[in-house]
Amino acid sequence: MKVAITLESMKFHAYHGVMEQEQIIGGTYFVDLSYIIDTESIESDDIMDTISYAEIFDIVKQEMSKPSKLIEHVAGRILKSVKNNFTEILSLTVKVSKLYPPTNGEAERATVIITADKTPFDENIKTDTIDSIVCTR
Repeated sequence: MKVAITLESMKFHAYHGVMEQEQIIGGTYFVDLSYIIDTESIESDDIMDTISYAEIFDIVKQEMSKPSKLIEHVAGRILKSVKNNFTEILSLTVKVSKLYPPTNGEAERATVIITADKTPFDENIKTDTIDSIVCTR
């Protein structure tokens, strides 16, 4: 049976940004990650029949610790790393939000969302494809 699992509002202090100050002082980021797998864990109640969200969290934490200029790049790295470690994932969505991004106005966050679905040509997934960029206030 197909099951969607979501990790929401994973919070990190990280050093992503184009501006030098962002790379020195850092900022607050939230990551949401959803994945769909075909699993029998709803019947078996066995961790071996699913993908541990604790392992997913560790991958996200590792990728967030590597400075990047663009949050698109961070989201792409997270997506690629999770997909490479868990090839059984059928669909994966990564959302990275940067709180209070430097702008010429007031913005609460800048968000990048990337989605990849498993295909017969899964190795050709381009992690730079962005489904949407949202700035909210």
